[in-house]
Amino acid sequence: MVQDNIKLFALNSNRPLAEKIAKHMDVKLSPATVKTFADGEIALTVDESVRGCEVYIIQSISDPVNNSFMELMIMVDALRRASAKEVNVVIPYYGYARADRKTRAREPITAKLLANFLQMVNVDRVLTLDLHANQVQGFFNIPVDHLLAAPLLAHYFYEHDLLNDIVVVSPDHSSVSRARNFAELIGAPIAIIDNRKEIDQNSNQAIIGDVKNKNAIIIDDMIDTANRVVCSADVLKNAGVNKVYAAATHAVFSGNSIQKIDSSRINKVVITDSILLSKDKLIDKLAIVSVANLLSDAIIRIHNNLPVDELFNKNFK
Repeated sequence: MVQDNIKLFALNSNRPLAEKIAKHMDVKLSPATVKTFADGEIALTVDESVRGCEVYIIQSISDPVNNSFMELMIMVDALRRASAKEVNVVIPYYGYARADRKTRAREPITAKLLANFLQMVNVDRVLTLDLHANQVQGFFNIPVDHLLAAPLLAHYFYEHDLLNDIVVVSPDHSSVSRARNFAELIGAPIAIIDNRKEIDQNSNQAIIGDVKNKNAIIIDDMIDTANRVVCSADVLKNAGVNKVYAAATHAVFSGNSIQKIDSSRINKVVITDSILLSKDKLIDKLAIVSVANLLSDAIIRIHNNLPVDELFNKNFK
């Protein structure tokens, strides 16, 4: 049940997803006007009263990343000045999450910086999806609900009867935990691409685990340049894998990544709609699973003071 004092706002990064969330919740998106001046400055107006309301802003921090984040910050400030009771941000894709630690001297931790900014403008809660690193939750001193898209991705493979002779593959050693969790979900073994430079990627030594004559799912949280997933597919095919699938929550798809995927040996790439894709990137090899119902169910549970953990325990079937 959703009460009258809840308001949903969509900014410019992924309005189609916001519309799906609003439809599932049976709530209309509240109007707001977002304009950009010739010099790039953002002008924003909230077009209805939010006084005393519980507000949710839906905005992925995706391309153009910095513009999307500034829109979000300005919107939060506008709502605070308009006397909203609560301002919650729904961030399906949390940009800069890869900068979650220092790996060399004099390097920033930008994921922490974004958390500081959001708290500085007095955001009450963050609802997000498949962070690049779980530790990003700890950068906040406010509630963070971190949802997982793995059951939705797994359901696609179940629904299309693609789980026969399957093995879940981690594209490198740093993604093993994610691969193991996905493998446990669908009851499959795992394998690891050993991508060290001294390993010959054309030899069976490049793979830890048994993949020959099996179908493989390469699992990751995002696909950006697509170099890693395409190279992993080549290694797997050279090792005797029958069909290669890839599954990732966030389709960043920078540069010519979509062309790399289209010409690769991957049979199908399963992604979510956490990031809005332009029409020229919607190739036949892509299958898009919506996270709208997952996010809307989480918003409803937060609104009604119900536990969100039940969304993690749903059977993917």
